[in-house]
Amino acid sequence: MFDLFRSRAKAVRILLGVMLGMVALSMLLYLIPGAGTTTTTDQNDQIVAEIGKDVLTLRDVELGIQNQLRTNQIPPDLVQVVIPQQVDQMVEEHALAYQAKQMGFEVTDQDLANAIRSIPQFSSLTPQQYRDAIEQQTGKTVAQFEDDFRKGLALNALESLAIEGSIVSPADVEAEYRKRNEKIKLDYLAFDPTKIAAELKPTSEQVKAYFDRNKNFFLQPETRDVQLIVADQAQVGQAIQITDSQVESYYNSHKDQYRTPERVQARHILIKTTGKSKEETAQLQAKAEDLLKQIKGGADFAKLAEKNSEDPGSAAKGGDLGWVVRGQMVKNFEDTVFALKPKEISGVVTTEYGFHIIQVMEREPARLRTLAEVKPEIVGTLRNQSVFDMMQSLADQAHAELVKAPQNARQIADKFKLQFFSQAGFKPGDTIAVLGTDPQTPTAILALKKGEVSQVLQSGNKLVIAEVAEIRPSHPGEFAEVEAQARGQYQQQQSMQLVTERSKKAADLLKENGGDLKAAAKSLGLAVKSTDFFARNGAAEGIGAAASLGDNFDKPVGTVIGPINGATQTVVAKIVDRQQADMSKLPAERDNIVLTLKGKKTAERQALLRDSILSMLIQQGKVKMHRDVINRLIARYRS
Repeated sequence: MFDLFRSRAKAVRILLGVMLGMVALSMLLYLIPGAGTTTTTDQNDQIVAEIGKDVLTLRDVELGIQNQLRTNQIPPDLVQVVIPQQVDQMVEEHALAYQAKQMGFEVTDQDLANAIRSIPQFSSLTPQQYRDAIEQQTGKTVAQFEDDFRKGLALNALESLAIEGSIVSPADVEAEYRKRNEKIKLDYLAFDPTKIAAELKPTSEQVKAYFDRNKNFFLQPETRDVQLIVADQAQVGQAIQITDSQVESYYNSHKDQYRTPERVQARHILIKTTGKSKEETAQLQAKAEDLLKQIKGGADFAKLAEKNSEDPGSAAKGGDLGWVVRGQMVKNFEDTVFALKPKEISGVVTTEYGFHIIQVMEREPARLRTLAEVKPEIVGTLRNQSVFDMMQSLADQAHAELVKAPQNARQIADKFKLQFFSQAGFKPGDTIAVLGTDPQTPTAILALKKGEVSQVLQSGNKLVIAEVAEIRPSHPGEFAEVEAQARGQYQQQQSMQLVTERSKKAADLLKENGGDLKAAAKSLGLAVKSTDFFARNGAAEGIGAAASLGDNFDKPVGTVIGPINGATQTVVAKIVDRQQADMSKLPAERDNIVLTLKGKKTAERQALLRDSILSMLIQQGKVKMHRDVINRLIARYRS
């Protein structure tokens, strides 16, 4: 077969269609007709369906189901729904392949070879490597694999009939364009449940009655009282004593770290010439010369730099570059900077960036920083080198003692000069105040029993030991502890009820007064609000997505619609204007619309083709489903 493999665009196109990108080669086990089947079997109770002379076996279906469960992580309670769908899909694939063969869609050896060779993981394999890959990844022989692949290519050729028959007419495109770009404008009355809830002042008796009717909704979660011993890097580090002799010893062995090269503090003005013509460059040079003349005449260098320099990093700072060392600048600039004396001003210096005027403010020769200068740095370095070991040692000792005496967390923290914190009422979803958003410690706490001590946990630059002092089990809430929660829920419920009543009343008023929104608003004590123009795929402020309007979008100007539940409120609205699509912009969107409509029509035709072929073959007796086998399979997975 390998001597037939050659590149061919047609085969590649067919391959991409049938393999859907070859996301996983193992999908061939159930997507390609005939995979794992035999043409005859004596075990009729293992046959799920017969398609012509081929059979779909229980093993084929189970392979497909297992792959679905593994790939899509289907919950167990949905398996009984997935299995019939999986069987139907596989029977449909086999039926299409059968019909393709009956209609003469044969794939030549050359087409097959080109298609397989175009798969990246096969393109450069030797015959033996190819054989090994097929057997290892599919569990088939090369002959079985290629036979299944050939059937898949034929199936794809059959489906291409549906694609080729999908025609999008100019009228279709124009209708879709109008639908996408037509806009409407609404006037509306808004009923906001949040605002209404804030206006409600329920009595304690009303809230208590609501609580009594809904006690099951006020279950209080399990809570824990937690004690923490924390080793903080900054605190432990400050306790580490660093002697002068340690500092001096470190300094003497690391002097190269504290050598500073020769450096200068400089400022400059840059007139850029990049991308400029010769004539423009000459004019810019004249500008630089004039600035230099002004500076030497006593003008303020910093002010001229702020106004004229084109170096974005320094212009606003009066041209100040700060301290610079060799190797940071282009050659001409560097040579000039290190040749100038303090307060000296250069001439016009040319670099690849443009013309510069440079002034050196200060100079420092290369030198070794003194021990006194670098002592704070060395102390910090030495502390950092030992602080974590110290933290770990202290935390380990504190942990060992806390395991023996969990009731003594505060005393143990004091003994090792560590921090002690407590947090009462900790529950799932809470954070530990002293640790911020650390997820590890809360998770560990929720796994502890009363009196248990966690391992030493790391939280940022802290080491933490947690101990659960008390656990309060989940329980039905008493009114006293959930009154605020009950009040909020009661207000929310009442506000939603009022929104429903008031919005319905508004809709009824508009029906009675012929759609006079202002009159209805006055009667209800509301204000009429207006939207901007918005399209079907857009949104309107105060209402939300246009999709919430449904078919109302197409109704004529003057139509009253609603009540409609928007994103945050309910509205009763009136269509007050309609803006037609700007047809002059259709050409710019035509290709995208054609592509979208063709894809939609192709999907519809493919579904129709598949359904009609399967129905025809069932009627002709070419496809026979063994429902008893399918039902036993479903029952096994259900159990």
